[in-house]
Amino acid sequence: MLRILTLALSLTTALAPALACTAVDLVAADRSVIAGRTMEWAFDMKWTLVGQPKGTRLTLRAPQGSGLPEKTVETKYAVVGVSAAIIPGGALLEGQNAAGLGMSGNFLPGFTEYQTVEPGDESAVEILTFGAWALGGFATVAELRDVLPKTKVWTDPSLPTGPTPPALHFVFTDRGGDSIVVEYVGGELQIHDNVARVLTNAPTYGWHLTNLRNYLNLSTLGVASRDVGAVNVTALGQGGGLTGLPGDYTPPSRFVRAAFLRHAVPEPADAAAAAEAVGHILNNVDIPLGAAQSKDGDTTVSDYTQWVLIKDLTHNRLIIADYAHRLNYLTIDLDPIFAQATPSAKLVTALPYPQAVSGAEALAP
Repeated sequence: MLRILTLALSLTTALAPALACTAVDLVAADRSVIAGRTMEWAFDMKWTLVGQPKGTRLTLRAPQGSGLPEKTVETKYAVVGVSAAIIPGGALLEGQNAAGLGMSGNFLPGFTEYQTVEPGDESAVEILTFGAWALGGFATVAELRDVLPKTKVWTDPSLPTGPTPPALHFVFTDRGGDSIVVEYVGGELQIHDNVARVLTNAPTYGWHLTNLRNYLNLSTLGVASRDVGAVNVTALGQGGGLTGLPGDYTPPSRFVRAAFLRHAVPEPADAAAAAEAVGHILNNVDIPLGAAQSKDGDTTVSDYTQWVLIKDLTHNRLIIADYAHRLNYLTIDLDPIFAQATPSAKLVTALPYPQAVSGAEALAP
């Protein structure tokens, strides 16, 4: 067991610079559901915002030698999400559908082992098709809970996937506020209730929940003053209750930071307030270019926040900004895209982000 754990941790260390994402969701007082995430990467993945119409035909194939026939299914729901266009055919790692189901795929290196497909299995989905299949076919987390145990998710190491293998776990959140984390560990499906309402990267979700016990001392309330002998010593400022909150960019530290902030913010009144709160939380795990580096051979590479996306699952809206436009988020009404009969795609870096205005224009009556 120790040898296996050591191997897993060494793999995590080796692959961690490739992807370091954070996902968080909030439910407002009016029951609006907002789910946001950051996408960190050290390489150009040609991230593309794609529209997948209702009725899109997906090919679900099984591994060669499994004996299962190739299937073609038509999606029930229109989908908008972000795909890595560097992968032939793309791979949807983020998105939401017209029914209000949202998904974020995060890197889980060193722990992910997908399933083995056998002749008697009902259905199989290759991991690069998983996101499009899940969002295209299901409206709620409850539906996914029912179908995932009947579906084998597998991978083919020979397929081109970019700089790293597709070792992923997923958080799904729906319009009703239900949320789960889906992992494949030791060749077995694991479904967790997303009690923290947060997901980062390796280790596994259960490990992160256990690690939160190391930070039970954290509090939104600091000590205002204390008598030291005959002297009353006052605090230098607010925030002392968070002494010990980890500030580095490793997945465990980002999980603790995001989880604490998510459960510390007051309940937002509505979708707009919840989106603002999620944005503020994600600002605390944003990685500037150059702050988190590693060696790829003789080359130094920087993991950084390439884009941030916030999903309004209740009102079919998407809020997005790439690295160069973090001060100018673009809000997209998705209903017209969901209604389209043809697919659409545009690089995240080429979206029409809002531009600055002159002072005279800003203050004009």
